[in-house]
Amino acid sequence: MGYTAWSDDAYSQLSNARTVQTRDQIFGSKHVDPTMNPHGLGVRESCDSPQHPDSVPIVVAFDVTGSMGTIPERFAREELGGLMRMLVDRGYVVDPQLLFAAIGDACTDAGPFQVGQFESGLEMDMWLTKIWIEGGGGGQRYESYALAHWFAANHTRTDAWDKRKKKGYLFTMGDEMTWSLPREHLKNVFGDSAEKEWTAHQAVQAASERWQVFHIIVTEGYHGKDPDILQQWRDLLGERALVLPDAHGICALIAQTIALHEGTVDLAGARTDLVAMNLGAATADAVSTALVTVAAQAMVRRPAHTNLVPSKAVGGVDRL
Repeated sequence: MGYTAWSDDAYSQLSNARTVQTRDQIFGSKHVDPTMNPHGLGVRESCDSPQHPDSVPIVVAFDVTGSMGTIPERFAREELGGLMRMLVDRGYVVDPQLLFAAIGDACTDAGPFQVGQFESGLEMDMWLTKIWIEGGGGGQRYESYALAHWFAANHTRTDAWDKRKKKGYLFTMGDEMTWSLPREHLKNVFGDSAEKEWTAHQAVQAASERWQVFHIIVTEGYHGKDPDILQQWRDLLGERALVLPDAHGICALIAQTIALHEGTVDLAGARTDLVAMNLGAATADAVSTALVTVAAQAMVRRPAHTNLVPSKAVGGVDRL
């Protein structure tokens, strides 16, 4: 997938029409769309093409339980366009390919994981709005975020890795901790067989072999300020567990996290771009604070004038 090109004008017409639509009108699904059902899934592919010869795969996986269901709505109304403008127009990434996924609770939900395709053009909005905002969750401070890590580790193929040994980017986001991956969850969700339960740590490490893995903790969610939640994600991802109090800053945080790792912006340039976006001082400050930790450990090419020192990133571990 990923053979078409992004059109900001076409997306603007689409998003403008949504100003008078309700969430149910934008996200009309009342069940998992068959094309987003991961059961029996082979692989989702991010491929180079004549139009996009240097594809960079990006997975954005939303928590669609409870209060977190408002975040994909924001993306559909306005922020997808903002994300693509930052990635493409500002030169952060020449050939981004986005895949949207949705995360629920494999213990209780009918649709604990939904997954689209990698796209370069307006088709990515089609996959985004196919998501079923189930709004469930188990009420236990846990959701099944590790399903996204299992998917990335076992059900993706990218030319970026196969041809260039370049990792893609995986962002999960939500306000709770993650369950591990019991064998029955893998069987029920993917139809996959596993010899034993995978821990969340094992799933993250497996995904990290071919993906730069991040989690955005949105503290405006119901559990977002719980210190136990931050601690679990810090144990799993270290400084790649990013805290953001205002969900309006998510597209900026995603785009600039990628740009820092790609070496196409430094912290000073990121701050300048944030100001130009008119996000508001509080949101811009929150994104800037999160980016300091990203820049400190990003293993990327740095412009000669920057004094940032890269340190070792997550990844490079044995698979089960």
